[in-house]
Amino acid sequence: MRAIEIAQPGGPEVLRLADRPRPQPGRGEALIRVFAAGVNRPDVLQRKGAYAPPPGASDLPGLEIAGVVEDGDLAGSGFAKGDAVCALVAGGGYAEYCVAPVGQMLPVPRGLTFAEAAALPETFFTVWSNVFDRAHLAPCESLLVQGGSSGIGVAAIQIAAALGNTVFATAGSDDKCRACEALGARRAINYRSEDFVAVVKDLTAQRGVDVILDMVAGDYLPREIECLADDGRLVIIALLGGSKATLDCNAVLRRRLTVTGSTLRPRPVEFKAAIARKLRERVWPLVESGRVKPMLYQSFALADAAAAHALMESSQHIGKIVLIVAEQAAQRPQEHR
Repeated sequence: MRAIEIAQPGGPEVLRLADRPRPQPGRGEALIRVFAAGVNRPDVLQRKGAYAPPPGASDLPGLEIAGVVEDGDLAGSGFAKGDAVCALVAGGGYAEYCVAPVGQMLPVPRGLTFAEAAALPETFFTVWSNVFDRAHLAPCESLLVQGGSSGIGVAAIQIAAALGNTVFATAGSDDKCRACEALGARRAINYRSEDFVAVVKDLTAQRGVDVILDMVAGDYLPREIECLADDGRLVIIALLGGSKATLDCNAVLRRRLTVTGSTLRPRPVEFKAAIARKLRERVWPLVESGRVKPMLYQSFALADAAAAHALMESSQHIGKIVLIVAEQAAQRPQEHR
């Protein structure tokens, strides 16, 4: 099969097209013929040598795919050969075939193309796990999304807004802010020209927000503590601003705040399968009704993965970047059949 491998740690140019053996599914796994694969920040970190795959995972980059089930241990899974699926994987997505745990597979939502479905798993699993399971965002509570125009950001804004939460977001340009508001944010804040703490406090009558989804960390953390309402929860999922911070622990104690965080990739299959079940129950109906939509910014051929990474690192995109692995990526499952 054709696949994109990392020749050595470095810039986008170290991604190269290669021939690899087709992977073989093991117990509880399916072999998927990949039509499209999502591109994510962890792929960039892996390419740079800063985010190694977990033990036993493929060394190829790629954490989310969409395609058709070819073979595997499907008994009791609810899936069969020929089914159109998207899946969260621990690696190996930048290839014509990929192995996925059956518990981490979901049907391609009705009305979506394979390319659109490939833009869902990594971001949707991450958002649900952190915003709803870890931070326990409750109905009618408020959420601040840092980096609202990112793949994670557009997913978090849409899902939370569709479930009835008040959402605020930050982004790095006025155009990106308008895009966040079009997706359901009550107010998007240009962090280059506005103080997100002052804006959020003003919009909430000085109360603050209940939950913050943070992809920055670093010197954002003390400012985010100011942004939280009493009993608020701050959940960190990336460290774009650095891993070190100084916090006012007195405020944490006095106002009963929670500061937490997580990474999803090394978690066990059972953990991710539980998220998949919640997504299918709570979020897939929102996608199929059109209330939550995949936001595809640009797609690239598999062989052009280096260009996709260069765009990701430029931060010029709004939403998701996808690799087209096969021409069927533009089809909807019913058209493929």
